[in-house]
Amino acid sequence: MNTTLLITMLFVSILIGLFGLIAFLWGLKSGQFEDEKKFINGALFDSPEALNLAAKNEQKKQTLKKEKEDGKYL
Repeated sequence: MNTTLLITMLFVSILIGLFGLIAFLWGLKSGQFEDEKKFINGALFDSPEALNLAAKNEQKKQTLKKEKEDGKYL
């Protein structure tokens, strides 16, 4: 490959990576990733069936984890 092409590709990839890093840091600083009401709204708007299913799945995970720790689950 041409050396000029490689240098151009490297420069462009570094530039795109730098742009992504700056955008990510800006998002952190401006609070774009802070969604403190996400779980509260999820509980308010989920159907009772979906909440019961989630609770059963969590209980099943804990049971399997305990069985695995006790050596009963292979």
